[in-house]
Amino acid sequence: MNIDRLAAILKQAAKQEIMPRFRRLDEGMIQTKTGAFDLVTEADTNAERVITAAILDHTPNTLVIGEEAVSANPALLDSALEDRIAIYVDPVDGTANFAGGLPLFAVMAAVVQNGEPVAGVIYDPLGDDFVMAERGCGAWQVFPDGRTIRQKFADPVPLAEMGGLASTAFFAPEQRRDVLSNLAKVKMFASYRCAGHEYRLAAGGNVHFLMYGRLMPWDHVGGALIIKEAGAHVAKLDGTPYRPGDRDGGLLVAPSQESWEELRREVFAV
Repeated sequence: MNIDRLAAILKQAAKQEIMPRFRRLDEGMIQTKTGAFDLVTEADTNAERVITAAILDHTPNTLVIGEEAVSANPALLDSALEDRIAIYVDPVDGTANFAGGLPLFAVMAAVVQNGEPVAGVIYDPLGDDFVMAERGCGAWQVFPDGRTIRQKFADPVPLAEMGGLASTAFFAPEQRRDVLSNLAKVKMFASYRCAGHEYRLAAGGNVHFLMYGRLMPWDHVGGALIIKEAGAHVAKLDGTPYRPGDRDGGLLVAPSQESWEELRREVFAV
């Protein structure tokens, strides 16, 4: 599928199903999945339905793997990716923020062909702009008026000057204690509870590292491609390449392989 067509589908779903519900969710429109910060709303389910239908209308043979579809049918996540085109969809990334009225949520999609990521799109419904990439073509921010800005990941700096974003919620308690203690070695860190906005911020060169302890493909396949195209070094915490089928092992992003190795050794040695 053409990346511009995919972007237009995400935007239309946000306009139709997400934004009319922002800060207008009644109690019955929000459900808890696995915990207090793992929620699903009518916006998630309706937007994913619209996105999936639009993709299949344009490319009927595409395998669409949406977060909410997997919640209903976990076996979908184990679908073979070779010899086909698959599109991962996160209809509302940052649902807890969305449900709480915080304007930090995104709509995300990633295209995988023969098991390899080839395109990623992250749409910000409030800013009405995209950060997107096609493999080998760089990463770009695309504004509503058609302006584009090429994205570039931050240059390396000493560990003590680094600022970044880290999600430690899915580590075991003892690992989380160690990582949180080690994060005192960097200048600052935060978590936006929204991988989409974290990848957008990183692609533009505004942070020096990203770290995630859990890998779900709709959260990371598109974002990882975007920041690689922006010049970042991306690998799982064990140093192996990140692939769309990976769900364990954590992910670490840094400006260079040397910075990556220092962060892994000094901060994220779990």
